[in-house]
Amino acid sequence: MPTVRANGLDISYTIDGDGPPLVLLHGASSSAVEDWATQRPLLRQLFRLYLVDARGHASTRWVEPEAATGLGPPSTESPAQDGDRDGDVVARGLGIETLVADLGAFVDALGLDRFHAAGFSMGAMTALRFAVRKPERLLSLVLVGVDLESEPGTSVARVMLDPDRIARDDPEWAAQLERRHGPVQGPGAWRRLLPIVVGAMAQRSLLTPADLRRVQVPALVVCGDRDPFAPVDHAAGLKRQLPDARLLVAPDAAHLVMLTRPEVVAAGLQAFYGTLGIGGSVAPDWTDKRRAALAQQPAAGRPFDDP
Repeated sequence: MPTVRANGLDISYTIDGDGPPLVLLHGASSSAVEDWATQRPLLRQLFRLYLVDARGHASTRWVEPEAATGLGPPSTESPAQDGDRDGDVVARGLGIETLVADLGAFVDALGLDRFHAAGFSMGAMTALRFAVRKPERLLSLVLVGVDLESEPGTSVARVMLDPDRIARDDPEWAAQLERRHGPVQGPGAWRRLLPIVVGAMAQRSLLTPADLRRVQVPALVVCGDRDPFAPVDHAAGLKRQLPDARLLVAPDAAHLVMLTRPEVVAAGLQAFYGTLGIGGSVAPDWTDKRRAALAQQPAAGRPFDDP
């Protein structure tokens, strides 16, 4: 997997496909290759894909500042309270503005002057914030499972991303997190990462309507109709505030909508990019795609997809 030096990191990424550049960003605790796996077969036919691992995730090595400066070794113990460890999360380098800076440095390092961007959850917020800062750099924007508000997502994350709960109640997921992050970040890194992610969510500043009016690019907002992190009414509010946006609500889907309703999302992406003249001008029938998706047994997901 190649890396590029950007913003003080060796950012790891995967390249696939051929066409205009599309940068794919993932959600907290995951990786781009995993989060976009169900959509990659379609997207690689339309774009040259750049699937990017965020700092501290998967193959993008990141040492949190307190460990790097000798102020204290990273602990595999999860904090008793979020505030015990997350109060200085922005200074420690995983605030949303740092992730936006990482994205900007990454595309600059690769010479991507203008590009399409798509993100899931944390990656969607990163892409949206980048669009607010530098809308002239983007050709289009896809936002999956993102919320402008801090709640209910932060409260849900405090429960679902608690390392002790995961280790106790979902050992399969704990093992998956260790396999994903351990080889590069170090043993037990996921236990340190998740509380920092929750702290970053809690401290995130909110975008204003004026901020969103700056996003003068075609956008697609995607959510599941049962997403506890990004409720439908919040997604609809985001769509209304963006100057040129569409909304796709996937039926019977929670946060991991790309995993549990891949055909619905693929149909929406193909229709959206078709309106931009990418992949043909004839959009697929979304209704037929929804019926096909509903007829399939949902794939097994993480607890985010519990009813």
